[in-house]
Amino acid sequence: MHEYEIFIEEINPCGGEKHSNKTLIEAEASSPEAYVKENGRYPVLEITRNESGDIVIVTGDNNGSFVRYTFTE
Repeated sequence: MHEYEIFIEEINPCGGEKHSNKTLIEAEASSPEAYVKENGRYPVLEITRNESGDIVIVTGDNNGSFVRYTFTE
């Protein structure tokens, strides 16, 4: 198990990124992908790394609602 700091942004089609709900949590998981599979409500659309090397997972419903998870070890 690894401990992660997870920044979660919930983005809906009405508010866009400017009005997203943002949450910062700490959690233990075997991997970021496992955490999102267990706790996410949408399927994974994309897995990338940002310029800091953090893992970014984007999930969505294909109707404009997205959740972006940024995992920092």
